[in-house]
Amino acid sequence: MAKAQKIGVLLVNLGTPDSTQTSDVRKYLREFLMDGRVIDFPFIPRWMLVNLIIAPFRAPKSAKEYRKLWTDRGSPLLFHTEDLRDKLIQKLDSEKFLVKIAMRYQNPSIEKGLAELMAEKVKKIIVVPLFPQYASATNGSVIDKVMEIVRGWQIIPEISFISNFVEHPLFLQAWEELGREMMEKGEYEHFVFSYHGLPERQIRKGSVDNYCQLGACCNKYSAKNQFCYRAQCFQTTRLVAQRLNLPEDKVTTCFQSRLGNDPWVKPYTEDVIKELAGKGIKKVLVFSPAFVADCLETTVEVGEEYKEEFEELGGEQWDLVPSLNSSDTWVECIKDLVESRA
Repeated sequence: MAKAQKIGVLLVNLGTPDSTQTSDVRKYLREFLMDGRVIDFPFIPRWMLVNLIIAPFRAPKSAKEYRKLWTDRGSPLLFHTEDLRDKLIQKLDSEKFLVKIAMRYQNPSIEKGLAELMAEKVKKIIVVPLFPQYASATNGSVIDKVMEIVRGWQIIPEISFISNFVEHPLFLQAWEELGREMMEKGEYEHFVFSYHGLPERQIRKGSVDNYCQLGACCNKYSAKNQFCYRAQCFQTTRLVAQRLNLPEDKVTTCFQSRLGNDPWVKPYTEDVIKELAGKGIKKVLVFSPAFVADCLETTVEVGEEYKEEFEELGGEQWDLVPSLNSSDTWVECIKDLVESRA
């Protein structure tokens, strides 16, 4: 009897430099920022901006930041993704599924992951970009890259993409569990949900029927803004806050990691920190639900740099909820997403 063909699963995270050496960080930044979905400028001005300004001057500083979170296992973003893969393999039917991981930028590459799946003659591929909220610069970029690669294949199997999982009950439960664990250790006066930012122009580009006003339109989640990154972030906050029974007036959604002078989605996390300190709020618990694995943007930016800013302004406690990493409920969430597409 012929052996049944398996379904390939490719978990894709953002990416990480191969090391903390400035040359490797510069290489990573160049690949990342030359993506036309990340910096949506025409090729020539984008090339000049990235290769003549950003990468040469930002790489040494970024390398120092990466050294702060690097461990004996290397990059947390990479090894947490590896741990997620290993736990998922244990949960899925090994006779039916084959799981690989990839990074959108650098290693292991999407090309390598897809090649390994095809070498095993899988009958179908399920691609899971590990970004809860859809954005062209993240999920869209992963989907675009996969399609670019398979475009050159003679035989293209059935391919399924998970575009987002903002409202998946197990995703929300995983954050609820981590948040509740932190809340049991102490009392907090305010709860901040800090998401990675995007330029406002990218949000407007995806607006349906010009619905997006980058304001109160995000207070409700509907068919018109279901793929608006900002609206998805506010929806994530609402759903997690409801599970934790957090009062609305004690919850703030904001956005971090601005780059350049163009306006990015607001409110900015830096401004929220100043506002909270100005109100005399001393104890804050912070979530970063745009990231499913601890990385530079969570551990260093939110957990250290923002904490320092808050304390300099008179705050006493700025605690970061750990990311999902490879928590059991998060693994169950990915298992459910995969099996629902099988």
